[in-house]
Amino acid sequence: MESLLFPLMLVLLAVPLFLSARKQKRAVAEQQALLTSLEPGDRIMTTSGLFATVADASDDTTIDLETAPGVVTTWLRQAVREKVAVEDGTTDAVVDDVDDETPATEHDVVVQDVKEPVQHDTKK
Repeated sequence: MESLLFPLMLVLLAVPLFLSARKQKRAVAEQQALLTSLEPGDRIMTTSGLFATVADASDDTTIDLETAPGVVTTWLRQAVREKVAVEDGTTDAVVDDVDDETPATEHDVVVQDVKEPVQHDTKK
């Protein structure tokens, strides 16, 4: 029985290592496929969280990204994290916590009731 314990322990350690190596190899292959598929006009997000549009992808190691209209910067291709899906030709959606039922205008004034602080006598 003890002679089977050592091979069983090796199998229990080797299987997770093998599976994690396969998973890592697949992730690297997917990232390489993403980097080689980039074309001008693609909307991307960098590893630092910057959203940009690919302006020029002709170089093998660098890529030109347009971060704002007329602002083009050069980045390493490895800095691209993922392609971002653009909905209906608009830019990335921004989430806000404003209540849309009653939109405020520039002439709306918010008035708050300010009450005097209540002072309590602690002496009796």
